[in-house]
Amino acid sequence: MTEPDRIPAADLPPGAVRRAGDWAVGNRNGRYFAVSRRCRHQLADLSRGTLDAEGCLVCPWHQSRYDVRTGEMLDGPHGFLGYHGSTPGYTQLIAAIGRIARLRVRRATRRGKDVVLE
Repeated sequence: MTEPDRIPAADLPPGAVRRAGDWAVGNRNGRYFAVSRRCRHQLADLSRGTLDAEGCLVCPWHQSRYDVRTGEMLDGPHGFLGYHGSTPGYTQLIAAIGRIARLRVRRATRRGKDVVLE
């Protein structure tokens, strides 16, 4: 396995999200996940995102929310480019696209001191 296929478990405490190659890898309530790193809205790096109280991955740029189990966008973006306000029609359109063009999902499990992507 190559290095992007694994990340030290010590780097993934509960609630953390980190980059492993083309993947955003995180610890959702003690369960590891891996999803493709690029947001479906404007390709923001989701490994710089956060997990909300429901365990969804939140994009760092415009707060699109993703289900890390399915890769589906649950809520669309709040803004566009540098604007971070309300865009109701645009948000609904991007959310609909995000439900179809889901993030890729990969299994992540702990093996010894590492979290390994399968």
